Amino acid sequence: MKILITGASRGIGRATALALARDGHQVIALARTREALTSLAGEAEGPHPVRTLPMDLQQPDENALHTALAELGGLDILINNAGRLINRPFLELTDADWQAQWDVNVLAVVRLLRLVYPFLAESPSAHVLNVSSMGGFQGSAKFPGLAAYSTTKGALSMLTECLAEEWAEQGIAVNALALGAVQTEMLAEAFPGVKAPLTSEEMAEFFAFFAIRGQQFFNGKVLPVSSSTP
Repeated sequence: MKILITGASRGIGRATALALARDGHQVIALARTREALTSLAGEAEGPHPVRTLPMDLQQPDENALHTALAELGGLDILINNAGRLINRPFLELTDADWQAQWDVNVLAVVRLLRLVYPFLAESPSAHVLNVSSMGGFQGSAKFPGLAAYSTTKGALSMLTECLAEEWAEQGIAVNALALGAVQTEMLAEAFPGVKAPLTSEEMAEFFAFFAIRGQQFFNGKVLPVSSSTP
């Protein structure tokens, strides 16, 4: 499979890129930090080298992205893993905070989906996997300080359902995984001192499996992946 994963410089994104490469897939790892991507490529094991694409998705380079995908030979799977979390009480959140959350967690995904759509439409087994959060999952426990983050993740979940319907005729499956507690830097920012039951590497193994096989069983689903509540 030919796979593009965003937010690949750390945490679950990095571990998933390594797991997919180890399983023999062709991976483009996208993130803003060139040095972290270089380290990732050097650590990767598998029959295909991990290709890296340093890019800020708030200002995506369309030419660079299309060139990378053309060199890859197409695109079967897009994993929208990049995200940002601002932990601040609602009354302290500024308009700039809300805009920053919206830009990274929603609009950046929208921009990327528009850019890669022609490649996905050519794939016989296209799958878009959006990484949402239990914070944006309706009816789940909510926590102070995460209003902006959870709101944007809720929007990403709704986008998942809408696109699955809109792109069904093109054969593009769209799903989202709403994550609970995983031991990442982002979790540490949201819940300082909390010890999660799952590591990034453990969650990455599930991500890799679901990215490759999930569209055979699901489409338009927002699936909670949580063994505990922080």
